[in-house]
Amino acid sequence: MSIPQERRLVTAIPGPRSQELLARKQAAVPPGIGTTLPVFVTRAGGGVVQDADGNSLIDFGSGIAVTNVGNSAPRVVERVQKQVADFTHTCFMVTPYESYVRVCEKLNELTPGDHEKRTFLVNSGAEAVENAVKVARHATGRPAVVVFDHGYHGRTLLTMTLTAKNMPYKQGFGPFAPEVYRVPLAYPYRWPSGPENCAEEAAEQAIDLITKQIGAQNVAAVVIEPIAGEGGFIVPARGFLPRVAEFCKENGIVFVADEVQTGFARTGTLFACEDEGVVPDIITTAKGIAGGLPLAAVTGRAELMDKVHSGGLGGTYGGNPLACEAALGVLETIEAEDLVAKARRIGEIMLPRLHAMRERFDVIGDVRGRGAMIAIELVEPGTKEPNPAAVQEVARRCHAEGLLVLTAGTYGNVLRFLPPLVMPEHLLEEGLGILEKAIAEL
Repeated sequence: MSIPQERRLVTAIPGPRSQELLARKQAAVPPGIGTTLPVFVTRAGGGVVQDADGNSLIDFGSGIAVTNVGNSAPRVVERVQKQVADFTHTCFMVTPYESYVRVCEKLNELTPGDHEKRTFLVNSGAEAVENAVKVARHATGRPAVVVFDHGYHGRTLLTMTLTAKNMPYKQGFGPFAPEVYRVPLAYPYRWPSGPENCAEEAAEQAIDLITKQIGAQNVAAVVIEPIAGEGGFIVPARGFLPRVAEFCKENGIVFVADEVQTGFARTGTLFACEDEGVVPDIITTAKGIAGGLPLAAVTGRAELMDKVHSGGLGGTYGGNPLACEAALGVLETIEAEDLVAKARRIGEIMLPRLHAMRERFDVIGDVRGRGAMIAIELVEPGTKEPNPAAVQEVARRCHAEGLLVLTAGTYGNVLRFLPPLVMPEHLLEEGLGILEKAIAEL
């Protein structure tokens, strides 16, 4: 890696140059585009990002689970550089190119299930989810879509409707799309009768609501994140996902796994569904798919995907050739560097440290996650009352010390950790030390 893999602070965070750029951002960009940490990046790679002031920060965010293979993975860089010299765009729907087909072939091969599949490419996770719903409605002839508490699916009209959290994603942006219904998620830490009852009771409640209030025969799709992302990295209690998928199969409902944040080795399997052997009818992917270039995919059973008429799917930029080459580079990197195993290794390092912190600090209510998708939920000590103020203070202290961390959660009280899968272990350990110190000083 050409960028030194070290934390280095030469100014306060943010430094003077970043502050200048922030003032320009505030004058040119609407405030609705928020910023977690206003350091303006000039280079990034491995486990660090470098800013305009020469600071080097440890990256526990990966651009929100996008740069799983790192910010400048050689195989991605090489492929994109060659492609940009050949051509940047033709529109696949006008004059196609092989790289789009190769990405689709790879996703058909790698996603869960050995059934015949089809894939098409779009630009973003929200666009992928929206298209999955389109396919499900067209294939089933049914209108209703079922989603879950704490779910996040995007910012377009339909995906904003699918998303559970009001602020900041929905506030003031209604009216919303019709025929969307929400049911309970198996959230072990907050399940009223305890985590041991969570899977069975949550599945029972969800199925009962679907059956009695919507009618299973009216449901086109059930859309769920195998691990809830923005909702707080909630890992559903084991058994919940398989039971929901089984119910869908029994009732002709399309089971859609939104793996936008969980995909591409992030959770210690290539896709999070694999952990419990769940095979979705449609899987949506994005974020980690192309190393930072805009790309997303919808992969589904051939009998569903083939029902949509010609011209019913697509978009001008979907499957851009640069992004397709980047995706092929990402998939090569995941395999060559065994990043599935590296994600598991990150979990093996982080989870014991975080559990030990939970024993020491009663502000930590829960530690959860799989692989390199891990979170802690902060609460008022001695209770389960959400403590968003503590999260903001810990994040502030981490940022000041050169550790980039992200927040999440329906209640704004979760710190989430998404280190690049190529992060050196010494940086991972150093970052955990910074985090521990920040919590200790609350």
